[in-house]
Amino acid sequence: MRNDELAAAQAYVRLLEATRAALAEPGDGPLYVPLLASPIAEADNALERAGLCGNESRFFDLVRSLRPSMPGGGR
Repeated sequence: MRNDELAAAQAYVRLLEATRAALAEPGDGPLYVPLLASPIAEADNALERAGLCGNESRFFDLVRSLRPSMPGGGR
């Protein structure tokens, strides 16, 4: 895995974890959703730098290599 691919996969995992934390308490979700703007931007930029925009299959293969418990990614 190239460094830019690793950065993209790690950014996605951080975004996923932040999203899960923000939505863990449904009543508090609206308070925390704005905090997701930074992780979303980080993930978007990392995907673009790695050339993974539009290549979801490759991207989710990379994510699964970091987190084997991740679901199939739409296959």
